[in-house]
Amino acid sequence: MTLLRPLYALSAILLLCIPAARADSVSQPTIAIIIDDMGNHLKTGRQLINLPYPLTLAFLPHRRNTQKLARDAHNANKEIMLHIPMANTLGLDLGAGGLTMGMSKLDLTLTLRKAIRAIPYLQGINNHMGSALTQRREEMQWVMEELYNYPLYFVDSRTIASSVAGRTAAENNIPNLKRDVFLDHVQTRKDVHKQFSRLIKVAREKGTAIAIGHPHQITADYLEWALPRLDKEGIRIATVSGLWDIKNTGQHMFGTRKSYKANHVASNHEKNKQKSDNKL
Repeated sequence: MTLLRPLYALSAILLLCIPAARADSVSQPTIAIIIDDMGNHLKTGRQLINLPYPLTLAFLPHRRNTQKLARDAHNANKEIMLHIPMANTLGLDLGAGGLTMGMSKLDLTLTLRKAIRAIPYLQGINNHMGSALTQRREEMQWVMEELYNYPLYFVDSRTIASSVAGRTAAENNIPNLKRDVFLDHVQTRKDVHKQFSRLIKVAREKGTAIAIGHPHQITADYLEWALPRLDKEGIRIATVSGLWDIKNTGQHMFGTRKSYKANHVASNHEKNKQKSDNKL
């Protein structure tokens, strides 16, 4: 039995975890809203999970409430993402599961793999911070080589304009999208409303738009007020995978892949470690 078979088994399970709430119309302006930093904030996390709309929730790995909230979110028909911490230009702490500057390919791959395995019902990933690492072509190539082992999409949070993450994902045949609007950089209702209005404007101009928000109380309360009003605006909300379907009509998200390509560096390391453990 090869080492990557567990990854393929996980991939098969992930394909079955697609929420029912997906967009099916190309004629109506459609938005997707990703809530980052899930897993740290229990109260607002539950509030967002309980909203009866197809939000996409991005969970930080190895946080106290991540697994419980991710399962609750899946049961509430939310789409689940990994919010993988990546090195930033300010040197801010990444917390557990961070991909840092100077990591070897082996260390980066194993850290990412462990984070993927730590979150149930995963369908995609995006970057937490990452203004430094997403500019680095080599490290982004390592990330995408590992993602190729799973049916997972990638969303570039675009924390810096010079990010190469999305382009590298496309080069590796990883389904990918990018963030259009940040909802709550400034945490006042007035500013969140301004950004939400901008999101609607972009969706009307382009047909689709993606926003990223956070589990701040002001954001949760605003969405509780704003989302029921989308129908009157003629706007549809979908999961990220639903939005991808709209932008890629008639295509299967992972249908063009000929075969999985093994990430041999990490796989050989795990295989050798397993042999060593068996001898003990």
